[in-house]
Amino acid sequence: MDLQMDFQTLCSQDFYARVSERSGCGAERGVPEAEARREFRRCGGVTYLDHAAATLFPESALRNYCEDVSANLYGNPHSHSPSSRLTHDSLERVRLRILQFFDADPDQYSVVFTSGCTAALRLVAETFPWRPGSVFGYLTDSHTSVVGMRGLTSALGAASLPVAPEDFTDEEDEEDEDEKDHEDHEDHEGHEETPHLFSFPAQSNFSGRKYPLSRVTGVRARRLYPASAHRGRWRVLLDAASFVCTSPLSLRRCPADFVPVSFYKLLGFPTGLGALLVRLDAASALKKRFFGGGTAAAYLAGEDYYVEARSTSDRLEDGTISFLDVIALNHSFDALHRLTGGMRSVQLHTFALARYTYLALSSLRHGSGRPLAQVYAHGRFRSPASQGPILTFNLLDARGGFIGYSQAGHVCGDTVDLVDGRPTGAVRVSFGYMSSFHDCQRLLRFVVECFCSGAVSVDGGGIQAALRQATPTETAAPGPSEDQSHEGEEPQREDQSHEGEEPQRESQSHEGEEPQREDQSHEGEELQREDQSHKGEEPQRESQSHRGGAYTLANIYIYPVKSCGAFEVERWPLGPRGLLYDRSWMVVNGNGVCLSQKREARLCLIKPRVQLSSNRLQLQAPGMESVSVPLEPEAPPQVCLSKVCGDRVETLDCGDGAAAWLCRFLGQTSRLIRLSPDSTRGARKRPGGGERRLQGSERPVGENKAFPRQCEAMCESQGYSDHESEKHHRHQGLSDRL
Repeated sequence: MDLQMDFQTLCSQDFYARVSERSGCGAERGVPEAEARREFRRCGGVTYLDHAAATLFPESALRNYCEDVSANLYGNPHSHSPSSRLTHDSLERVRLRILQFFDADPDQYSVVFTSGCTAALRLVAETFPWRPGSVFGYLTDSHTSVVGMRGLTSALGAASLPVAPEDFTDEEDEEDEDEKDHEDHEDHEGHEETPHLFSFPAQSNFSGRKYPLSRVTGVRARRLYPASAHRGRWRVLLDAASFVCTSPLSLRRCPADFVPVSFYKLLGFPTGLGALLVRLDAASALKKRFFGGGTAAAYLAGEDYYVEARSTSDRLEDGTISFLDVIALNHSFDALHRLTGGMRSVQLHTFALARYTYLALSSLRHGSGRPLAQVYAHGRFRSPASQGPILTFNLLDARGGFIGYSQAGHVCGDTVDLVDGRPTGAVRVSFGYMSSFHDCQRLLRFVVECFCSGAVSVDGGGIQAALRQATPTETAAPGPSEDQSHEGEEPQREDQSHEGEEPQRESQSHEGEEPQREDQSHEGEELQREDQSHKGEEPQRESQSHRGGAYTLANIYIYPVKSCGAFEVERWPLGPRGLLYDRSWMVVNGNGVCLSQKREARLCLIKPRVQLSSNRLQLQAPGMESVSVPLEPEAPPQVCLSKVCGDRVETLDCGDGAAAWLCRFLGQTSRLIRLSPDSTRGARKRPGGGERRLQGSERPVGENKAFPRQCEAMCESQGYSDHESEKHHRHQGLSDRL
């Protein structure tokens, strides 16, 4: 790189590309320019560089949200009505999506909605089980709201302990990860543990410095100061509000007990909404004194009697949450993924911009040869693993003195910007996924035109030395992104050949049934081949008498798509969940909530057909050409979590073709999803913990199960054949009316 460089060269696109390539970020170009103009038209002529305070929302997210709330009736989720149930299911879907976004196990974490990150911090401070001897430790590089927790903790008997960043180190940072996950309980045997809490930021809100996330386990295991100096049970609060805006976070890799976030910093819209991600074992220790609507299972007004809600989120949230804002998160997450492809791309793009700006700003010189700016950067922007896209600096005059930050761009407070020649504040610029090189270019030109004395010069040698110290971004700590959650980590594909499995058993209808339908001819041929392969096996046992009578299987109906029409067959193989492909698919709305005939009556007009020989599921409906999707995924599909009847299930998206077909027929945004082959539905839990005994037809925990029957049209009766005949005529009548 040429040591002789002028300002115009420094501000060129070519130089930015060279710097980006040297740091491994060259391929990350951010949002395409045409797309950015459409999504952020309101920014025309404005250079916005305050994304650490609040990022910008794309216009498409707001439009889609408005269409959603205009087309759907959302009621209070604590009531019991169709509109309330729709809201409740939508909220649960968003909670699961948030857990996926942060790679958190839904069996270990819960999402508690708050008004923002500050409210989440206050919730922890108010409900943590402080006692005399407890310690509230926090890094001095923490956000104001974290430091402000000491006002509550001190009143509740805990001692406050500020820890300087240089004291928050560990010689064992590079030790084996398995050893990090082991918590040392030997010191606590024989006595009740005193609860302590330590808070540190994943990324400094001031400078963008990132702290190793491995220190979460270091504190929990009492290897790190201050935990190493105080016996007891240490919990960790990881302030991730700044970090998650531009970096992927995996709570499976750093199992913090409490993680507060603000969604307007991450998504731009909605504002006034945050969340506390809390580990369930830590949540059980939180004691909330106030209770409001929806947070109490039972109480008496005339007596001191109160039973808290079983759900962690219901127990810790303050009554009815801002449910329409929560629903808006779905559309904002959709837009984030569509525009960026995931948080890994956001991290690389924003780091490239921040690193370039750091190198350029640090190299600027007054005509006197003195630096134009003093930048506060711990690691000199070597790697996105140690530095976020935040640049904090003070401007210097030609003699090397500080220029008051009220002159350079006052942030907040008063006009006292210099005390004894030292600054009381600094200028912070921060980048978001929609930021571009032109924003950096305009910032640099603004600084030079307004604050440089004499002809500006560039220290090319300083830039070259900094680039030699750069760490390629490939060494950054891995983490999940939105494309590893909603749109999926690459899922395990279901074995399409079924090799090595027990031979499929088949159900056979009674002799004398009507001939096979034409659209089942291929299936019959395949089953006939199966029949021939089973020759020589033990003959089928005759139906066993039960209570003095014999049962005869007269008809076989399967429901490939939940809440849609039946598919009648004469013979059909069995799979691991019962009849093969029975209730393996379902239709969800634009928010990922399951649609049933209670919410969308036209589902009963959709007739699925399973074509085993061609490996296709075909959907037919009146007035529509048919559409088909593979029975088994032909390519790695998109993976998401859904809730059905209160159970979490992992599902696979069936693509845009089926989604467009459903949208045209149902008149609302819809998608076809399939139950993942590896998905299980767990047993219910008792209020006191542990599993309750299974009753009736419930399955043991971990057993595969298809989508449940949720509405009347999906229930079986004892008179199955008559019931199906009646239902067929009822559906035909509905078809005529529609």
